[in-house]
Amino acid sequence: MSTEPLSADRRQLFIGGEWRPASGGGRFDVIDPADGSVLTDVADGTLDDARAALEAAVAAQADWAATAPRERGEILRRAFELVTSRADDLARLMSLEMGKTVAEARGEVTYGAEFLRWFSEEAVRIHGRWMQAPAGNSRLLTLKKPLGPCLFITPWNFPLAMGTRKIGPAVAAGCTMVVKPAGQTPLTMLLLADLMTEAGLPGGVLNVITSKSSGKISEVLMADARLRKVSFTGSTEVGKVLVAQSAGQLQRVSMELGGNAPFLVFADADIDAAVDGAMIAKMRNMGEACTAANRFLVDASVAEEFATKLAARMGALTLGRGQDDGVDVGPLIDDKAVESVTALVEQAVAAGARVVTGGSAPDGPGSFFTPTVLADVPADADVNVQEIFGPVAPITTFTSEAEAVERANATEYGLTAYVFTRDLSRTIRMAESLQFGMVGINSGLVSNPAAPFGGVKASGFGREGGFEGIEEYLDTTYVALPAG
Repeated sequence: MSTEPLSADRRQLFIGGEWRPASGGGRFDVIDPADGSVLTDVADGTLDDARAALEAAVAAQADWAATAPRERGEILRRAFELVTSRADDLARLMSLEMGKTVAEARGEVTYGAEFLRWFSEEAVRIHGRWMQAPAGNSRLLTLKKPLGPCLFITPWNFPLAMGTRKIGPAVAAGCTMVVKPAGQTPLTMLLLADLMTEAGLPGGVLNVITSKSSGKISEVLMADARLRKVSFTGSTEVGKVLVAQSAGQLQRVSMELGGNAPFLVFADADIDAAVDGAMIAKMRNMGEACTAANRFLVDASVAEEFATKLAARMGALTLGRGQDDGVDVGPLIDDKAVESVTALVEQAVAAGARVVTGGSAPDGPGSFFTPTVLADVPADADVNVQEIFGPVAPITTFTSEAEAVERANATEYGLTAYVFTRDLSRTIRMAESLQFGMVGINSGLVSNPAAPFGGVKASGFGREGGFEGIEEYLDTTYVALPAG
């Protein structure tokens, strides 16, 4: 890759298989969170551009739906191979525009590419059924059909994987789409669109609109009856607005929203293994993940040992620019994120929490926050209630299993929970009693393209990945047939 993050002709809008400037000629800057400098700029799409993108998706829908499943799968397979071959370029691009280390970004490339491979295999496994009616006087036939043009709104924290997790099943199912990537991280999606085209995806199937006005873009598209599906990953607050907007056209929606993941450590847990899991669950992506461990609920008898060992690991991490050698933790996405994390830590300390390591933002430049462990955190502290989205581990103690479960479930969110215990019976009880869409047992990583990703309560609905993922893009038609 050249010194320019992405060539000028690929920093435009991608509509109908062509790269073109925004209709108003506008552009906006992409900022490097490591020092606040301008990386480059991209086209600032308008409402007219959004309408044109949907028009292109609608025009391509019939032919794409009629394309053989094997052909759709082969395109995804080629896209998987292209993304894998360009791993270094994609990793560097992600590191530049959102801050994560290049090593971690390479991990995202592996994860994100796997959705393309997984759904390349699912494209040929879209099933209907044929059966005799119970009364014996007719036959029942069901067909699965692509539901139609989709709108995907992707977040800045995983700019590749959150795209492939939506694009993969849509392509496999035979749906066309308009993608609106986050304004902070548009470059990765633009490169992905280029690679999808190189893989043979026909023009109009995938359209990308970069814009500063995400809300206005989504509103105008969702007002169009031809749009049949909306998939959004982001905050619960924005998700609620989109769900309300979808009612006008009764669009199907998938919402992957906020999280407040509890990380439960019981007295019988392997504490060293729990610390290893905590480092993954907390520090992945600098803590800027909806699946990040947000609340550490630790049995009082092992809390001090856990806090000391976790602080030693987190305190040894090196902050810096994601592209530099020896760096473990990059910057947060922007200064606003640093201010939010700082406020949560300060409120917890004022309420009685003890700083074991970290606790503040270093002097600039860049949007950095020191990896932090807080002990003796009151259960009702803001840091236990709000999604932190930063490298802060607040530890609160419990004295019984019942208390641990009650505390874990005492949140409006229900995306991910983590449990560390060596008791098999407790493992089963936790899986059944925790009110979360995903539960990790003795593991700090739950995300897997072969598994259904999603939450309950205010964390949203719908599933991405796994066998369930493609169902989000299919309609069912029932055909009643006479017996003969």
